[in-house]
Amino acid sequence: MSIMDLRGVNPAPVTAFTRNGDLDPKANADLARWLVSVKGVKSLVILGHAGEGTFLASDEQLELIRIYVEAVGKQVPIIAGITGEGTKVAALEAKRAFDAGATGALVYPNHGWLRFGFQKGAPQDRYKAIYEASGLQCILFQYPNATKASYDLQTQVEIAAQPGVVATKNGVRDMKRWDTEIPVLRKEFPELQILTCHDEWLLPTMFDVDGMLVGYGSLAPEPLVDYLAAAKARDYNAARAIHDRLLPVTKTIYHRGSHMEGTCALKLGLVARGKLEHATVRSPLMPLAAGAEKEIHDALAQAGLLSNVAQAA
Repeated sequence: MSIMDLRGVNPAPVTAFTRNGDLDPKANADLARWLVSVKGVKSLVILGHAGEGTFLASDEQLELIRIYVEAVGKQVPIIAGITGEGTKVAALEAKRAFDAGATGALVYPNHGWLRFGFQKGAPQDRYKAIYEASGLQCILFQYPNATKASYDLQTQVEIAAQPGVVATKNGVRDMKRWDTEIPVLRKEFPELQILTCHDEWLLPTMFDVDGMLVGYGSLAPEPLVDYLAAAKARDYNAARAIHDRLLPVTKTIYHRGSHMEGTCALKLGLVARGKLEHATVRSPLMPLAAGAEKEIHDALAQAGLLSNVAQAA
C-alpha cells in the first residue's frame, strides 16, 4: 500500500449546491480543481462537517466522491468522511466510498458517543471494521475534549497501532492534553502523520504537526501553505505574521456563536473570492445574518486574498 502523503495542507472543502439545494457537479469540480492547483495541497477531504456531509443522502455522497475523483484524477487522494452510526453501517459506508474512488477515510466517532461516551475497545473495533471492509487508509479523528467522544490517550495509541491507520486529525482543543498526548503519539509512532484541525487556533498547534486538515484550507489554501512552511522552518516570526494577517478572516469565519456557522461563512468567503457563485447551504444550517457578507468580504480584502475585481465588487 502506498501511504497517502498528508504532510501539507489538506483542505476540507464545502459542498456546492445549486440555488434550489441540489448538488452542483460543475461548481464542486471547479472548486476541487482550484484547490489542487495550489502547490502544497496534499489531499481533499470531503463529506465532513465543513462539507455538510451528513446532510447528503447516501447516493449524493457517492456522487460527490465521483465528482472529486474525476476532477482531480491522480493529483491528490480523495478522503471521505465516514460518519455512519454503528460499526457495520460505517464499514458498509466505507466500502461504498472505496468503490466510488476514495483513497482514504476520515473516521468520525459513533455520534451517540458524543452524549453518552464509549465503551473501552469500541473505537478500535470501528477502525478495524472500516479498514477490513474497505481497504481505505484511515485517519484517526480526535474530537474536542468538551465532548464524550474525545479518545483517551490509550485509545488513541491502540487505534494508531492498527493496520491501515496512517494519520491523526487532532482537534482536542485543550492545550494541556495536546502538550501531553501529541509527544507520546510522535514517540510511539514516528511515521504517523499528525494533522491539526484547530482552524481557529492554528498558531499554538502549528509547530508540532506534519500538516493541517481544515475547512479553512478550502477558503485560504495559499497563505496556509506558507503558514505551515514557516512553522516547519521553526520561524515563529514569519508564522506569527501570517497569523496576524489572517486574524480578521479567522474571526469572521470561526469566531461565531456556533462552529457550524463556519460552513456558511466559508461559502460567503468563496463567493467573495470568485470561487462560488452563491452561498446556498442545506438545513439545518441557516444563512448568516445581514451584514455577514460584507464583513467577510472586507476581512478577505484586508488579508490580501481578493483580486482587484473582487475588491471593487
